[in-house]
Amino acid sequence: MELVIFVGEDKENWGQLTALINRFEAEEVFVIKNKKIEGFPKVDNAIEVNIDCDKPLLELKQEIIDKLKERLKGDFEVALSIASGNGKEHMALISALLCIPVGIKIVVFTKNGIEFVN
Repeated sequence: MELVIFVGEDKENWGQLTALINRFEAEEVFVIKNKKIEGFPKVDNAIEVNIDCDKPLLELKQEIIDKLKERLKGDFEVALSIASGNGKEHMALISALLCIPVGIKIVVFTKNGIEFVN
């Protein structure tokens, strides 16, 4: 299963994201982030996908589809972390994944370790 995480401007959540990346056993890790964000730690096994979050919602959704569709081709579902980011970014990402189409399992790293929310 692939892991898709969204990195928003809310740096207070970045530690939770890096913990998830480092502990989740994924075939591939996709780090989706605004191209303006700097300072998020590089992860060796992660594929960084930079997007323009200043675009309107539907254009942002299409940009995500364009950048992920070939990479997620044939996958049944992905683990998704939306612990970081805002509503517009989350809507664009979730909608793009469902249009690819892949199923979504929401994942989070807590004091108990990796947990699926749904």
